[in-house]
Amino acid sequence: MSNMVKEKIIVGIIYGGRSSEHEVSLRSAASVFKRLDRTKFDLRTIYIDKEGTFHWANVPESFTQSAESSLPQAVLTPEVVLLPRPHKDSQGRSKAVFAYLDSAHAGRMEMVDVVIPMLHGKNCEDGTLQGLFESAEIAYTGSGVIGSAIGMDKDVAKRLADLAGIPIVPYRTARSWDSVQKRELLRNEVQSAFGFPVFVKAAREGSSVGVYKVKSREEFLPKLEEAFRYDNKVLIEKAIAAREIEFSVLQNPDRSQRPYVSTPAEIIPTHEFYTYDAKYNDEAGAVVKIPAEITPDQYQKMTQLVEKIFETLELEGYARVDLFLDRENGAYYLNEVNTLPGFTSISMFPKLFEVSGIPYTDLLTKIIELALLRNKR
Repeated sequence: MSNMVKEKIIVGIIYGGRSSEHEVSLRSAASVFKRLDRTKFDLRTIYIDKEGTFHWANVPESFTQSAESSLPQAVLTPEVVLLPRPHKDSQGRSKAVFAYLDSAHAGRMEMVDVVIPMLHGKNCEDGTLQGLFESAEIAYTGSGVIGSAIGMDKDVAKRLADLAGIPIVPYRTARSWDSVQKRELLRNEVQSAFGFPVFVKAAREGSSVGVYKVKSREEFLPKLEEAFRYDNKVLIEKAIAAREIEFSVLQNPDRSQRPYVSTPAEIIPTHEFYTYDAKYNDEAGAVVKIPAEITPDQYQKMTQLVEKIFETLELEGYARVDLFLDRENGAYYLNEVNTLPGFTSISMFPKLFEVSGIPYTDLLTKIIELALLRNKR
């Protein structure tokens, strides 16, 4: 019988990032740091500051016992760069190589087997970092380049869903370079087609950043201008009386098989709608019902729809899929998908799988295993 101890997989959590959701990332990363299975994984931490510089954060293991809910903004730690060529070990597996840039550590490098991009928002979950990982041939968790880009762009996601026969809420798009005359024509069209209120949404932001409820014709152009502070492309979506039902999804290791879909939750905002403040700054910002109070028939149909959305939008690894359930006619609509959902201890994605029988730590292990399997393929 062999006395060899199985070598642990080195996991690198990448957190922070150049996005409006920087602080949310610090919280998600802290939960992952504390809950990762240390019997299987060794952990490293890489912080991306708000200017986009990578730092070897080197968060101490003692942080697992800390009451802190966020990983540190490690701006004073050494800067590193991810090398475009991976290191191949004796078994041919690719390892990510981070090289130090400061003279005090000249020539020193750090290696990890798989990275967890625990990042949210633009420049983080929109395919940009995923492209960097692909170029370096390293394993990483979550969706690939195309699925990440599609999932981040609400307009593109809706167009693809519509082509696949997935119901969407009627909407229009506007661009920041549209003329004053074109914006006026759009306002008239929106008023005629949808009436007010409508929702104005930055196309490529998350956590309800750049989302406004426009209640009148007079508010439309000013709110459109505000949304353009966050993105050059903005959606104008018809307001419907709907319940928000959320599902967590985990890819099956055998991609020919259906993904795992969690028990659903219903989000009932106590604010006018589920704003950024309601999600992260107000403990009473929403009532969450788990499981959502839906019929067995509704659950079956919504689960099938979630599976179709996951496949249609080229998602991989894991995601959260949010649906609308129309209160008036019982119709289902795609609201949006989140390819790197929050991973705090109270975030909906891990919470739904916990209720569905997969504890947080086991869920992380499964997500890492999916990343290594994809990289091997």
